[in-house]
Amino acid sequence: MTIEKYQIEQGNTDVISKHEKRFAFLAAELPEVEAIIQKLVDFQVAIPSWALGTGGTRFGRFSGGGEPGSLEEKIADIGLLHQLNRSSGAISLHIPWDIPGNYQEIKTLAVQHGLRFDAMNSNTFQDQKGQTLSYKFGSLQHVDRNVRKQAIDHNIEVIRHGVELGSESLTVWLSDGSSFPGQLNFRRAFENTLESLQEIYSALPANWKLFLEYKAFEPNFYSTTVGDWGQSLLYVSKLGSQAYTLVDLGHHLPNANIEQIVALLLMEGKLGGFHFNDSKYGDDDLTTGSIKPYQLFLIFKELVEGMDARGMNHNKDLGWMIDASHNVKDPLEDLLQSVEAIMIAYAQALLVDRQALQKAQQDNDTVVAQEILQSVFRTDVRPLVAEARRRAGGALEPLKVYRDLQVRNELIRKRGAVTVATGL
Repeated sequence: MTIEKYQIEQGNTDVISKHEKRFAFLAAELPEVEAIIQKLVDFQVAIPSWALGTGGTRFGRFSGGGEPGSLEEKIADIGLLHQLNRSSGAISLHIPWDIPGNYQEIKTLAVQHGLRFDAMNSNTFQDQKGQTLSYKFGSLQHVDRNVRKQAIDHNIEVIRHGVELGSESLTVWLSDGSSFPGQLNFRRAFENTLESLQEIYSALPANWKLFLEYKAFEPNFYSTTVGDWGQSLLYVSKLGSQAYTLVDLGHHLPNANIEQIVALLLMEGKLGGFHFNDSKYGDDDLTTGSIKPYQLFLIFKELVEGMDARGMNHNKDLGWMIDASHNVKDPLEDLLQSVEAIMIAYAQALLVDRQALQKAQQDNDTVVAQEILQSVFRTDVRPLVAEARRRAGGALEPLKVYRDLQVRNELIRKRGAVTVATGL
């Protein structure tokens, strides 16, 4: 399905009067509003190929119908999102779920939808059909060198697929760890993992980055071999200048100060990528901004400040991607909501008066510091985000246009009501 330009324009016509009033009111109060809008236009969030179908839990999965059954259909779905919000201009693939049959045809299709290929993701957290050796007791950490070699070769294969598609980064997430005391020698597991990562790192092209993701728990609950940002930082520091830590919002213990984590990783030049979602208890993979919008803003405040301190390009110098599971929502609607929440938090972060905040910090004036941040957070910046979308050719209200056009019903009509997205 393709959304025609006139359909977006018609949707905008229906709400343009209301938007112009709200935008004019807000713009009159903001300095450098045009520069902020341009940054919003430029900012792109990658959509993961595995997030286009209905997710599930260990208890069950309830398909919503019309799910993409091929890589081509996944690209088409992300193209739909990008048509609507103009901020979803990249796709992140997961191998072996998304191995292209023809690289050039897939690249051409992506270009037709205005998409580029973001980070490639390897999979050694589950056994694949026909796989020789099992990852039941780990992959890169495994006591058996043959299992480690299999996992290493897979990651190198993922790099090769990425090179063909024009990607420039590899994300490694490991479920490696232990469930019971005594099951694992912690030091040896670290050494095995480091040696394995070093072999993968040596296969990176010169222009590539390796992102090492961490997770506090699940599926192993006694220990995780890359269990927190400190362990990830230790690994990537030993690997070299092309290796970075990747932060997933859901991969922390409750009440972890993620703002501080990203600030320190940026300070060390070792923050490479970011996975957006939200959580109440753990790795809940909920819609970004649905539970903790203030935390999301505070994180973006540190991201913007830290990137500016290092002279980094907001859009290009970090990998931005959503990583969520849409168990009860239409996946495309959920993704539209997530991107909107990300853009709102980014816009708010751009509005922070850092000079005034720094003065309050130097004066130990905690009251003023709080007022500065909460005043920005309470500012309704949705007209800014909408104006950026409009100028880029998107919809002022993407979710409304999506529903008005009955996109899901059209996808069900074309693909069927009983479909399961590949990889889930």
